[in-house]
Amino acid sequence: MRCNHSFTYRESAVSSTLVQEPEAAPTRPARSGRHANTTLVVLFLSLGGLSFALLQSLVAPALPAISADLQASVTDISWIMTAYLLSASVLTPILARLGDMAGKRKIMLVVLVLLAAGTVVAGLATSLPVLVAGRVLQGAAGAILPLSIGIVRDELPKERVSVTVGMLSAISGIGAGLGIVLAGPIVDHLSWEWLFWLPLVLVAAALVGVAVGVPESPVRTPGRLDLVGTFVLSVSLVSLLLAISKGRAWGWDSGQTLALFAVGVVGLVAFVLVELRVREPLIDMRLLAIRGVWPANAVGLTFGFLMFGTFLVIPTLLELPAATGYGFGKSITQAGLFLLPTTLMLIVFGPVAGILARKYGAKLPMVLGAVAGTAAYALPAVAHDQLWQIVASGLLSGAAIGLVFAAMSNAIIAAVPATHTGQATSVNAIVRTVGGSIGTAVVAAVIASDVTPQGIPTDHAFTLGFAVCAAVGVLAIAAALAMPSRRARAGASDEAGSAGSADDVDAELDALTAGH
Repeated sequence: MRCNHSFTYRESAVSSTLVQEPEAAPTRPARSGRHANTTLVVLFLSLGGLSFALLQSLVAPALPAISADLQASVTDISWIMTAYLLSASVLTPILARLGDMAGKRKIMLVVLVLLAAGTVVAGLATSLPVLVAGRVLQGAAGAILPLSIGIVRDELPKERVSVTVGMLSAISGIGAGLGIVLAGPIVDHLSWEWLFWLPLVLVAAALVGVAVGVPESPVRTPGRLDLVGTFVLSVSLVSLLLAISKGRAWGWDSGQTLALFAVGVVGLVAFVLVELRVREPLIDMRLLAIRGVWPANAVGLTFGFLMFGTFLVIPTLLELPAATGYGFGKSITQAGLFLLPTTLMLIVFGPVAGILARKYGAKLPMVLGAVAGTAAYALPAVAHDQLWQIVASGLLSGAAIGLVFAAMSNAIIAAVPATHTGQATSVNAIVRTVGGSIGTAVVAAVIASDVTPQGIPTDHAFTLGFAVCAAVGVLAIAAALAMPSRRARAGASDEAGSAGSADDVDAELDALTAGH
């Protein structure tokens, strides 16, 4: 009688886990006798994610103050945001892949040390180049979310995974919202350096907590880092994001901008070709073809756009002088407070999305979030002359981001083998970053396209900005509807489970991508 060494890719309402049949050879080491306090594990991972998200947005409202103090031009000071963005985009897939290979806790500690070092450098900076160098180090922490999701999937009981992943995913939006809220009071009452010293407390707590309270994940993907793919992807992402971030300042039709776009696009094509040919790719292209993965990445791209649209358009409108007839004359601090409802909704709906994903699958909260996100911009596109309309838009936006961010992560971990969690979730983090860059550039360009003789954006410019975001929300709905239902995903899991092969994970990925 022939022994069939096969793997069953079983999907529960929480997540799909690579489960070994009794006669199969092991693919993941047995857990050590160490039993971690899972509540503390989640707490320490949350602190790390919150500190990264805070540092991402906390600086943005303070750029004028930093520019004046360091005597830097408006164009030069934007490198504070651009450097952070480029570093996070390039290092996230590399560090997530190393986490899958060498151990997620080990790489998480490296990432937190880099984040702490960068925060200290930024806090001590007395010149723009030093501050930008600190921001580059901080950007390495973009890998915190993929590493955290991998640790949660490997360490927590299955029934807690979806809600916990929902909370960790929502924290990226919560931190971004809190950063906008807190920046004004910190700069007004302390100084811009405290934008780094205060989050450093969270970073230090997360570092100590992970060191003493988080066990090393037993799931590994042995191999070597794909250096060629790493180089090609880095060049491509840097070129694309530089073109997007600097295109408005340099001119969208300038030779410099167009050349960077060309290098970025050609680089992405070259990266795909390289990854399809190497034995141990940085990102396995088959992951991106899984039906539960590519719609989640498409939604991630659109919601990266929408989230930064919220954090750009609404504060700008609130801070315009009331004498314009459509501005509300709020200070930076007051405008930030109007984003508190958005942040509170994120706190609530992140875990709610995890509960919905556990009971009904990730598609439902993703569709609901996409609909709410579209409504969040359709409302002010119709009318935004009353404060209640701004608050209602913020509430809808917070609920949408909380639902979608959590649903995306749950959809991905439910669709890929545990050994590939870092790769798959890092791609989602990258597309969100790219979407945020595109959203910031496009919305800023739309608002600046129609200004008064004094250089103030007109009411029509804001209407158009909200309308553009609503249109992107419709694209998010279409992508969310393309997600497989729970029944369809269960069928794919059964198909993967019947794909017996000596090279088990490769066989499973082939089965999961077949027909999709």
